[in-house]
Amino acid sequence: MLSFILSAKRLLVGIWKSFKRPQFLSLFTTLFFIILSGTMFYRGTEGWHWLDAMYFSVVSLIPTGVETGLYPTSDFSKIFTMIYLIVGTGVMFITLLMLGRSIVDFTIEEEKKEQVIKHLKK
Repeated sequence: MLSFILSAKRLLVGIWKSFKRPQFLSLFTTLFFIILSGTMFYRGTEGWHWLDAMYFSVVSLIPTGVETGLYPTSDFSKIFTMIYLIVGTGVMFITLLMLGRSIVDFTIEEEKKEQVIKHLKK
């Protein structure tokens, strides 16, 4: 449980630090609009509930192989999905990469602080 709490703290600090970077804010905004457009498209075209449409829009951009049980049925939806995945996966990947970088940077900063404190105590 302690490990989860520490990991959650690192994640939240990483997110906070990431939003201070203009590039991350731009990528996050772009990703938000990509997911919003996917959600609205699948809601309107496929008739899925809002939560199902958003879930499919997010999970399909993360290459994990999660089975959603949702599939585009019309030819138009399939074409949209191909374009959506080509554009969205790249933006999602870069956004997650920048977030991970902020988390690693925060962890390195914590380790350096601990070393300085240990050195000062000697």
